[in-house]
Amino acid sequence: MDHLSSEQRSANMSRIRGKNTRPELLVRRLVHGLGFRYRLHRSDLAGTPDLAFIGRRKVIFVHGCFWHGHKCVGREPKSNRDYWVAKITRNKTRDTDNEDLLRGLGWSVLTLWECELKDRAGLADRLKAFLA
Repeated sequence: MDHLSSEQRSANMSRIRGKNTRPELLVRRLVHGLGFRYRLHRSDLAGTPDLAFIGRRKVIFVHGCFWHGHKCVGREPKSNRDYWVAKITRNKTRDTDNEDLLRGLGWSVLTLWECELKDRAGLADRLKAFLA
């Protein structure tokens, strides 16, 4: 059972952004600091990647662990369970389809999870290796 009223829950959910999230901004700052330039949210590419490196044919997706069903979450939502389980399953399927499509077109894809961003040095090394 949800401890918030439907109006409170709606207000909370309306503040959740799909672009320019804190994890995405962190990755953008790191990539820029490493000397790489990119394009944001290219809608002409499958899945509208968060960062696109057109000349390198590489893209980066920055996924929130809850919204994209990462294994680190470890539990399912308690309220409105049927809706959320179906939604997260659709998100995972869509993510896989978009990555497969991009790879089929010759793009390299890196997916970064929100939980992986805590180790900044390791993240910087991973970004350098992917973009080199």
